[in-house]
Amino acid sequence: MKKVVIIGGGISGLCSAYYLTKKGYLVTVLDQSDISTGASFINAGYLTPSHFIPLAAPGIITQGIKWMFNSASPFYIKPRLDLDFFKWAWLFKKSSTKSNVEKSIPVLKELNLKSQALFEDMLASLDFDFHYEKKGVLMAYSNPKSEEEEHEIAHRALNEGLDVTCLNKEELHKIQPVLSDNVIGAVHYKCDSHMTPNHFMATIKTWLENNGVMFKINQEVKDFTVKNNQIISVATQNDVYEADDFVLASGSWTSHLASKLNLNVPIQGGKGYSMDVHRPTGITIPTILLEAKAAITPMNGFTRFAGTMEFSGNNTVVRKERVEALANAAKKYYKAIEINEAERANATSGLRPVSPDGVPFIGKTSKYNNLTIAAGHAMMGWSLGPITGKLVTELIENKHTSVNLNPLSPERFK
Repeated sequence: MKKVVIIGGGISGLCSAYYLTKKGYLVTVLDQSDISTGASFINAGYLTPSHFIPLAAPGIITQGIKWMFNSASPFYIKPRLDLDFFKWAWLFKKSSTKSNVEKSIPVLKELNLKSQALFEDMLASLDFDFHYEKKGVLMAYSNPKSEEEEHEIAHRALNEGLDVTCLNKEELHKIQPVLSDNVIGAVHYKCDSHMTPNHFMATIKTWLENNGVMFKINQEVKDFTVKNNQIISVATQNDVYEADDFVLASGSWTSHLASKLNLNVPIQGGKGYSMDVHRPTGITIPTILLEAKAAITPMNGFTRFAGTMEFSGNNTVVRKERVEALANAAKKYYKAIEINEAERANATSGLRPVSPDGVPFIGKTSKYNNLTIAAGHAMMGWSLGPITGKLVTELIENKHTSVNLNPLSPERFK
């Protein structure tokens, strides 16, 4: 039985473990945490065929510069001396073009649609149960400029064959009456669905443990042993793990670990914030508050208020001003909904691994024939978990992959 070591216990790592286990591999998952926190647990839980526009798009740099010195803004860059961040930012700037958007749209759409179908297959398999609903996602706006921009994207989505409807104020408030009068309309991406991430992560981990997957938690990878073009083992502070194949699915820490193998995989951690409200809110349809860059999700037993993007290094520091901005957005966009002090105090954060062009890194490298990289999914990490795991398994099995991996190459910024 072939052994695989997966470095990283987030959604990509656990989905990789799931598909590898189904194929008969002996899998060990290493993680520097106890696999109970982070972006895979606190995200908005969206499965988003609607998110076919990459983060690296025209205009984002200009908007980012306007916001970068405002720590309460939806998109915040903390000024700091960080050579790796400067290199990444330069690549991001170079990628923020119309041609990159056009090139990325079919790639991201295919990945999202296939991954959504795989989530549904998981549920139908009865391997384990989890919350899943397909009510779509509302892109709600409060000014005419946002309306015009979102309608352009909606028109493109329709041309791409997605199920989309534009709603005026009356139509929107009829299906979601808790929205305030500040909200003048929305685009309803009926193609999207949502889940409760922390519940899914717990149940898939239990299934994996019951099916022979070994979890080595609080294990920080220190080094690799390499011979010729193969990785022989990986060392943590406590032990050494040998395997036939290795998967690097370490989220925002992937760049650091890849550098130990003399590989350049440019990823920066984009911090997102999250607050859970365990009381009735009347919110029944997942909604993105466009101007605030906030995502609101009715989950299994609570409502999650999440969002913002912060580049301040790989840390989980919760900035009070950003929590307040998220809470204020909820108050502005909804009637009689106010996140209280206790709920704000329990706010948490997680790091999304962001590639320079908004497209994930999934594939092998020319330097090591038994290493597969799976990281850099940005805000689509949750949505793309199953397709990432399936592609990782196909690569390790040396089979034809479900999608063309050339646009996802970990060496495209080599």
